[in-house]
Amino acid sequence: MSAFFHTDIGIIILTLLESLAIIVPLLLGVAYLTWFERKVMGAIQLRKGPNVVGPFGLWQPFADAIKMLFKETIFPAGADKILFTIAPMITFGLAVIAWAVIPVNDHWAVANINVGILYLFAISSLGVYGIIIAGWASNSKYAFLGALRSAAQMVSYEVSMGFVIVTVLMCVGSLNLNDIVLAQRHVWFAIPLLPLFVIFFISGLAETNRAPFDLAEGETEIVAGFFVEYSAMTFALFFLGEYANMILISAMTTTLFLGGWLSPIPFAPFTLIPGVFWFLLKILVCLFVFVWVRATLPRFRYDQIMSLGWKVFLPISLIWLVLTAGFLEIFGMLPHA
Repeated sequence: MSAFFHTDIGIIILTLLESLAIIVPLLLGVAYLTWFERKVMGAIQLRKGPNVVGPFGLWQPFADAIKMLFKETIFPAGADKILFTIAPMITFGLAVIAWAVIPVNDHWAVANINVGILYLFAISSLGVYGIIIAGWASNSKYAFLGALRSAAQMVSYEVSMGFVIVTVLMCVGSLNLNDIVLAQRHVWFAIPLLPLFVIFFISGLAETNRAPFDLAEGETEIVAGFFVEYSAMTFALFFLGEYANMILISAMTTTLFLGGWLSPIPFAPFTLIPGVFWFLLKILVCLFVFVWVRATLPRFRYDQIMSLGWKVFLPISLIWLVLTAGFLEIFGMLPHA
C-alpha cells in the first residue's frame, strides 16, 4: 500500500482524499455556522432563533440549501450571463482552495509548502475579483456601487494585514505556517503583538465585508450591494463564500496569533487532547466574536471605514513593524538567512 502511494496515481489519489478531508468538514462547518450565527444573535436579542426544523433547529441549514437548490436563477436584462455566473464561483472557490496550506495539526496540511503564508495572502487578495465581476456583470447601478465600495475597502485593509503578517514572519524567520505555529510553543504571538492581533482581526472583519464593515451590501442605501441581482444557487454561493471566508480568517488568526493546534494549558491532561480539538475550539471562539460584533455594533459610515484603515491601522502596523524589527535586532533575535 505504501509503495502504491509513492506512484503518480497514488499521490493524486492521496491528495484528493486529503482535499476531501478538508472540504467536506468545511462545507458542513459553513452550513452550521449559519445556524450558529442565528442562534447566538437570537440569544443576544432575547429570542429563540431557528427552532422549528428538527431538534433545536439543527436541520435548518439543510432546509435552506434545498430551498436555494430548487429556486430559479434569474439573469437581469443586459447582464453578462457568463461572468454573472462565474463571479460567485470565484468567491466560493477561493475561500475553499486557501485551506490547502492551513495546518490543522502538526504537519497536517494538504500542502505543507515553505511559502504558505504568501499563498494565503495571494488567495485573500484575489477575493476582490469575484465581487468586482459580480457588480459589473449584473448591469445594475446598485450592484456596481457595492462592488466599488468593497474593492476599495478590501484593498485598504489588506495593506495593514500585510504589515501585520510581515511582523509575524520577522519573529519566526519562516514563511511556513507549521513553523509559525511551533514558534508559539512558549508564548502566543497575540500577547507580545497584541495591537497587531487586534488590527488583524478587525481587518479580517473588513475583508469579509462583515458588520460593522458591511457597506458593500448596505441594505439601507444600495439595496444589498454587489449581489442584489443574484438568486437561487448563485446567491447561495456568495452566501457560502462569505461564511467560508469567516472560517478562513478565524483559522489564519488562530495560526498566526493563537498558537494553532497547541494547547492553551501546557500541562497534562490538556496536552494529551488532540491538537485538532484545540484548533477547532479557537476557530469557534473567533467565529463567536464575528457574530458578537455583528449583533452589537452599528454600521460605520464609509468615510469612517476608510479613515480607520488608512489613518489608524496603517500607521500603527507600520510603526509596530519597525519597533519589532529594532527590538529583534538589538537583542540579537532577528533571524538571518
